[in-house]
Amino acid sequence: MSEGTESQQSAFNTAEIAALSHLYRGELYRSTVWRTRLDTTTNWAVLTTGIALSLTFSSETASPLPLVLVGLLVTTFLSIEARRYRFFDFWRMRAHVLEVYFFGPILRGQGVRVENGWNEILYQDYRTPNLHITYAEAVGRRLRNNYCWIFAIQVTAYIGKLLIHPAPVATLQEFWMRAAIGPIPGQLVVLAGLAFHATWITLAIVTFRSRRGAGRARPPNPTRDRLLELARGGN
Repeated sequence: MSEGTESQQSAFNTAEIAALSHLYRGELYRSTVWRTRLDTTTNWAVLTTGIALSLTFSSETASPLPLVLVGLLVTTFLSIEARRYRFFDFWRMRAHVLEVYFFGPILRGQGVRVENGWNEILYQDYRTPNLHITYAEAVGRRLRNNYCWIFAIQVTAYIGKLLIHPAPVATLQEFWMRAAIGPIPGQLVVLAGLAFHATWITLAIVTFRSRRGAGRARPPNPTRDRLLELARGGN
């Protein structure tokens, strides 16, 4: 066998490639499990918001308090989901490394290549696991993807409750009376709400600017969807 042919041989034997394939299946399974857990907390947030809306608009005398309380509850779900997202990102990254650097060269007919040291980096990650995204950035991602819309619905419903339900508000004093919660004046309640929503909006913006890979150049979108054409039987 020539020297050129030997250089193209796989870095792993057949048994090792099979073991790595099982490793990939395990990493993909764990990332799928944590992805499902993300959907669970989002569903909790949507469900509790729906219940709060039903209670708030159920009768003319219903209080807007459920919308205030559900905002705090959804914040708790957001904090749980951000933690879960960090672990999902952890398992997903390992699976992605195997997809790109293990399966990628195989798909291109090059065999398994290790010139860039991906296998050593992955090995070190198994020795000393480390989460690859901060908690604040995880919160920001979940806010921008899902929870901003949930909070927006809550704000819209709350303002609508104060302004038009059960009848349009006539004076500013009446607006403050509707916003009051027990002995807490309406002005203070609205001010606290503004501070709450300003906080999550700021967090979403700040983490977007400092997000991982923000400065990375992205390839342009292809003019032809070649994978779709291939799936349809094209050349």
